[in-house]
Amino acid sequence: MKTVMIKLSLTENVKAFVNIVSRFPYSVDLRVGRYVVDAKSILGIFSLDLSKPVTVEIYEDHCEDLLNEIKPFIIG
Repeated sequence: MKTVMIKLSLTENVKAFVNIVSRFPYSVDLRVGRYVVDAKSILGIFSLDLSKPVTVEIYEDHCEDLLNEIKPFIIG
């Protein structure tokens, strides 16, 4: 499992992020505090507090291709 922090501050960023993640077969979750949603669910993402950094949990060890695609959203 890989974990990275991202920032999704604009609606366009959320849409672009979901489009990228949906192309990959990996299970991916987003976590803010104790809330966890499927990263492929645009409605789920909008239910989170996006004013804070979001933790991305990718349930795959070899996911460098996905990490390269979401690089514009990664912080830290």
